[in-house]
Amino acid sequence: MTTDISKAAPAKPSSALRRWLDSDIWWSFTHSKAAMLAAAIFAILIVTAVFAPWFAPQNPYDAAQLDMWKAELPPVWQEGGEWPYLLGTDTQGRDMLSAILYGTRISMVIGLASVALSLLIGMTAGLVAGFFGGFIENFLMRIGDITLSIPTILIAILVSTVVRQLLPSDLREIGASAVLVLAIALSSWVQYARTVRAQTIVERSKEYVQAARLLRVPARRILARHILPNTLTPVLVAATLNFGMAILTEATLSFLGIGMPPGQPSLGTLIRIGNQFLFSGSWWIVLFPVIQLCLLVVVVNVLGDWLRDVLNPKLR
Repeated sequence: MTTDISKAAPAKPSSALRRWLDSDIWWSFTHSKAAMLAAAIFAILIVTAVFAPWFAPQNPYDAAQLDMWKAELPPVWQEGGEWPYLLGTDTQGRDMLSAILYGTRISMVIGLASVALSLLIGMTAGLVAGFFGGFIENFLMRIGDITLSIPTILIAILVSTVVRQLLPSDLREIGASAVLVLAIALSSWVQYARTVRAQTIVERSKEYVQAARLLRVPARRILARHILPNTLTPVLVAATLNFGMAILTEATLSFLGIGMPPGQPSLGTLIRIGNQFLFSGSWWIVLFPVIQLCLLVVVVNVLGDWLRDVLNPKLR
């Protein structure tokens, strides 16, 4: 009786997975305790934020679930704390753990969307400026210089204020997240534009681009299929690092009162609300959102620093 060895042998990983497991990036990741710890914490933050309805004791955005009789309860391990309000409640009877989980989701979505929009604007401007040069390059880069001459937070405040005034009053709270995304993106696209422009200038003088031009390949195809892939590495590293900065910018705007409304609080809004009761004894209303925000930004920056080092050919 013969045995089919092919059926008994374990399945081998796919070629793409095998290449990834054998890559320098994976080796560097598995040999960096800081990167692995940051990735594990970041994964926990993402899972708890995305699946907040499954982890949170209540929906903090539903006014029907708020109980004013349970307002300003301390954390459950302190005298006066009650279960299931693990981290206590705020002045509206809103469970702090639920508010933090939902607020983290809003902050992460706004940060990710603003980075994606600024990437789109910056990469488009950088590709066009670097490839065509001349008046177009000077015009786009001078706009970038003007943007850089104004502090980022002031640009975000200006854009957010102007757009809010242009919107009808009944749409201001509904479109608050979109306004924040636009404000943050318009204040942070220049870095991507400059990076992509420098890479494009280098790539456009190479033979494969010259050959494509001689063959009358359309400029948009040259940019999309030949030049753009060669500019992605430094841009993606910058985007990873700027993700944490975008979250901080959103938190700053919300703390100043021009971000997310109190009915749909982000981490910045929670900190602004809790700051009013910092010296009244209800320290947990501001402390736990601050810890969550710091933890989120730190792990993103650690991952960004690791990615920058591993993709830097000078450090290999």
